[in-house]
Amino acid sequence: MTPAAAALRRAQWQIHLCVLLWGFTAILGKLISLTALSLVWWRMLLVTLALLLLPRVWRGLRALPLRLAAAYAGIGVLVALHWLTFYGAIKLANASVAVSCIALGPVFLSLVEPFIAGRRFDPRELLLGVLVVPGVALVVGGVPRGMHLGIAVGVSSALLVALFGALNKRLVERADPLTVTFVELGVGAAFLGCAALLPAFGGGAAFALPGPRDALLLGVLAMACTLLPFALSLVALRSLSAFQAQLAVNLEPVYAIVLAVLLLDEQRELGLAFYAGVAIILAAVFLHPWLTRTTPTPPPPSALA
Repeated sequence: MTPAAAALRRAQWQIHLCVLLWGFTAILGKLISLTALSLVWWRMLLVTLALLLLPRVWRGLRALPLRLAAAYAGIGVLVALHWLTFYGAIKLANASVAVSCIALGPVFLSLVEPFIAGRRFDPRELLLGVLVVPGVALVVGGVPRGMHLGIAVGVSSALLVALFGALNKRLVERADPLTVTFVELGVGAAFLGCAALLPAFGGGAAFALPGPRDALLLGVLAMACTLLPFALSLVALRSLSAFQAQLAVNLEPVYAIVLAVLLLDEQRELGLAFYAGVAIILAAVFLHPWLTRTTPTPPPPSALA
């Protein structure tokens, strides 16, 4: 095997490990007993504090123009809202429902990115949106009525991930990725911290120290499922094409649903129509990179999954 082939194979294993670790975020969200607001605030805070220990982040902050920092700060608020609605969907429904909704992210991205990036709309992307409609209808019909609010919150989370994904894609190459992550998650944590002080959100209850079990799971979520796959994906994307990277990242809902079945026994809560709908949505999502295979550069790593 040539060195280039060995590097490619290693990168493929690395990116799939990253996607598997991101798939665990939904499982941990279900296992952690904290509210969605408290869970997301602690996750963002822990990752931000860990990034503060890296000299590379400090160097990047010194070199970051104020206007660009403000743009990343705005994206950080979107990231916070995305995570809040994602974990809210898990609490209102379950992990399988939440990740199925997040699978709509590439569909929303194909619709909003032309406006954000200022490029022409591609009719093939409209086709992608049309293809997922039957899948969404089956997903809604395949879950108990009490989970419908969780689906609505999950779909809003998918729209938010498309918005901040398109903005990040436009701006992320203008600064060091770790510095960008620090700014976005730091501002997101500050935004949620201010929200948590409002009576409607518990009046500061989110700041209560979690119990030993939740603290351990939060540490795994922040370090093993956020920072580790981010750093690993930076290495893997050096050897992968945009097409290879996107196909791998699209597997995240598949991994998460399989893990939810194996670890949380969630198939008992969901009907056959739900899984048929998920299959249709994922088929459309996997079709997207085939339709847009001419993408010239790989997407930035999804440290914010």
